[in-house]
Amino acid sequence: MEMIPTLLPMPVDFKSNQGMCDLGQKHLILLECDPPHAILSSALRLQAAFDFHLQTLFQLYAGKTPQLEQVGITLRMEQSLPLQPQGYYLQISPSGILIEAHQAEGIFYACCTLIQLVEYYASHQDNSQQLPLGCLPCLEIRDWPNFQHRGVMLDVSRDKVPTMQTMFDLVDMLSSWKINQLQLYTEHTFAYQMHPEVWAGASPFTGEEILKLDAYCRERFVELVPNQNSFGHMEHWLNHPQYLHLAEAPHGFDFPWGHSETPFSLCPLDPHSLAFLQGLYNELLPHFSSRQFNVGCDETFDLGQGRSMAECERLGTDRVYLDFLLKLHHDVTRRGYRMQFWGDMIISQPELLKELPGDVVALEWGYEADHPFAEHGGKLAQAGISFYVCPGTSAWNSLAGRTDNCLANLANAAQNGLKTGAEGYLITDWGDNGHWQVLPVSFLGFAVGAAYAWSLPANRDLHIPEALSLFAFTDRFAKMGSMFYQLGNIYRRLDLEPPNASILFTVLQKPMPEWREYWQPDTAVQLFRNTLDYLDQIVSHNQRFSTQQSDDELIKRELELTQQLLRHACLRALHAFGSPEFTPRFLLQHLEDIITEYRSIWLLRNRPGGLSDSLAYFEIAKKEYQES
Repeated sequence: MEMIPTLLPMPVDFKSNQGMCDLGQKHLILLECDPPHAILSSALRLQAAFDFHLQTLFQLYAGKTPQLEQVGITLRMEQSLPLQPQGYYLQISPSGILIEAHQAEGIFYACCTLIQLVEYYASHQDNSQQLPLGCLPCLEIRDWPNFQHRGVMLDVSRDKVPTMQTMFDLVDMLSSWKINQLQLYTEHTFAYQMHPEVWAGASPFTGEEILKLDAYCRERFVELVPNQNSFGHMEHWLNHPQYLHLAEAPHGFDFPWGHSETPFSLCPLDPHSLAFLQGLYNELLPHFSSRQFNVGCDETFDLGQGRSMAECERLGTDRVYLDFLLKLHHDVTRRGYRMQFWGDMIISQPELLKELPGDVVALEWGYEADHPFAEHGGKLAQAGISFYVCPGTSAWNSLAGRTDNCLANLANAAQNGLKTGAEGYLITDWGDNGHWQVLPVSFLGFAVGAAYAWSLPANRDLHIPEALSLFAFTDRFAKMGSMFYQLGNIYRRLDLEPPNASILFTVLQKPMPEWREYWQPDTAVQLFRNTLDYLDQIVSHNQRFSTQQSDDELIKRELELTQQLLRHACLRALHAFGSPEFTPRFLLQHLEDIITEYRSIWLLRNRPGGLSDSLAYFEIAKKEYQES
């Protein structure tokens, strides 16, 4: 039986051949490309990987003059090669390694695959697959993506604003999985020079930082797409007196799950709203090289509840929404950008969909396993609208993720996105209610989403824990990926699975009376004790791991913090249902210890802005313990 190594993503066409490639006597990487600088960054990445993993030092050389025996690796880029867009051909033979592509992106992706092969064979523990140092098995790969655009959107507006080093490390990891688009979801965390009071204390990205990040992304064939919500989710602006006059509902509104006393959306009828946004765009957009722009415009819950009520009653709320969206589109296109927007507010109106301009990109988002990507994608396709499917990591509102839901949601989006003709696949990672999940909890969704976006058929049977261990955590024992995978399924142990959250997260964040009614006391005690036992089993079975990450110790601390948050949720529930051994005093001290570590870990990946807001979500539980 053919043994195919685990790669991320798995390639479309993999063929094992007889023989072995011994690179011990080779010392050149040949760049056959005009100009060679187009693929230089890929060659340098490959050079460093071979030096690190195989102790084989290559020099770079451009042209076709070296003697054949000196060349170990050839990178050939020719426009005439019969390959798919972004595709590549990789051959490892006894005479050396050949990579061919007709685009620089293809060369880069082939190098990423080759580096993963090197990493796999250098670290794999199965003796039958160990090879002499500097050797690789002979094989052929033909590979290309299903989706032209494969992106990740990271929420940097709900408390966590990553440090630049965190962003650089994340871009390196995502690009190695062939992700080629990145968005930073922005409400108020860009340092607009004309509006310093809005981002004061939020530790925003500065213009200089975005310029540097954009350049870093370009070297790795990642498009950094500007993102600024421009209609709803504007509370960080409208809560300031000088912007309140722009609000649709200055004194509050009703949304689907309650009431808000604070303003939320811009008033679409106020001409000053558009002028305000134009000023933001003037500042933001010059820092990006991308010619796409995500203007957001999702969840405008208060539209029609305030200043536009009469017009919404006359024309319809959807009509008022679309008219404002078209104004944004006019401004964005006159600047030379292609507009992206979240499609949730208009997807149910097929007649209005037909009025959307042909150059927009609708972002069809949904985060549950059964989201109707097929139905909604069909509507957009029928209306002639380009669109992305946008599943999520299921990491937010969860502590440890929701593994099963995440995988089903990602696969649903890929399958039905392909079926209905989506041109992109955007993996979203949100930070609702304090952004409590540590970054590695999101790696599973990023990794599997990247694999499914590249080729769902080739990656349906991906060994996810092993792929995570090898290519997210470089864990030679293949335990770290399994640990996060299993912790992410603890949410299923309690016979209650609310949408967009895990019940353990709710237990930690909400007052006890709001969730005690979900279970009978005897049932609850048994369920939460069983969950604790399950947590202990996961930890005991996965203790042996060793990563080569520069942030190895931080990842271990993040893993322990995640375990302790899950544990505290169980202990808190057991206390609420009458278990006497977990006293308020004990729980308060346990939570204080968690908060101390939470604060410390936060500052190792993120900026200080937003930390106090995130910590405030612990106050309900603390107060209950103190008053008991």
